[in-house]
Amino acid sequence: MARILTLTLNPALDLSVSLERLVPGEVNRTRESHLTAAGKGVNVARVLVGLGHEVTVSGFLGADNDGPFLRAFEAMGVEDAFIRVPGETRINAKVAEADGRVTDINGPGAAIGAEAWQRLLDWLDGCAEDPVRRPQAVVIAGSLPPGGAPAGLADLIGRLRSVDLPVWVDTSGEALMAAIGARPTAVKPNEHELASWAGMPLATPDARLRAALRLYAEGVEEALISAGPEGVLWVSRRGAWQALPPRLDVASTVGAGDTLVAAMLHGVLSGHPPDQALRLATALSAEAVRHVGVGDPRAPDFPQLQQQTRVRRLNDVDAGGALV
Repeated sequence: MARILTLTLNPALDLSVSLERLVPGEVNRTRESHLTAAGKGVNVARVLVGLGHEVTVSGFLGADNDGPFLRAFEAMGVEDAFIRVPGETRINAKVAEADGRVTDINGPGAAIGAEAWQRLLDWLDGCAEDPVRRPQAVVIAGSLPPGGAPAGLADLIGRLRSVDLPVWVDTSGEALMAAIGARPTAVKPNEHELASWAGMPLATPDARLRAALRLYAEGVEEALISAGPEGVLWVSRRGAWQALPPRLDVASTVGAGDTLVAAMLHGVLSGHPPDQALRLATALSAEAVRHVGVGDPRAPDFPQLQQQTRVRRLNDVDAGGALV
């Protein structure tokens, strides 16, 4: 399997709390709570390890509370190459009520100065030049920390692409706009983020397809669009493809997008046929919504979930006409 690097520039400790009903201004008793080392790149790493890849995780961690991350990385079996910075990694609280309502309370993250950013860049340069450590792909996932600018993310992507490293990006807002301008190998916006980039509403599947084709035409080799229950759209040199997931009861969507990115990268690096790659990734992302966390490829009914996932080829000509 492949050697992959994930970058989580603004990780978090996720505090998940479940209770009957949240009553603001009063003392609330929880039914259960969990504290988990998280962040989108960390979640992507979890999935990639589960699919058999050798993974290194990096980014920035607050030195004062990195213990849960150390334990998580050891349990995951990944190489820890995070840059430690002064202070604490943020804590994000997710409060889930019995009726399904979820309230997110997210911290800003530890501030990243120029010295820490340069340390990361220097380390990445060393990885790219070392044939033993050089990854076969880099995934940059999640938000930017305080002190991190969208232009800095674009420069980071350009730096990695200049040494022929495939770069997959999953972020949002201004960071996503800057990332797309730097022409990474792949991006995974959801339908709302794609609409913001396109500058127009994308209320129909045809509108989303046209926007995805435009994204591909502007230099993004793997345009991967997630649209929740309406499925996944993928435009690449393999053509334009759509997958519809099986209908499942949704417990949590946290981790589903991270699962999709990781599983699609797995399929591409493994050279799977496009329908097989998209079916596995969509089914695994669907598996993730049934519980808190990322998708589990060892779920007993995962073969059935793949069978229930519908995949079809769309317009190959508009995608460039070059199929593999």
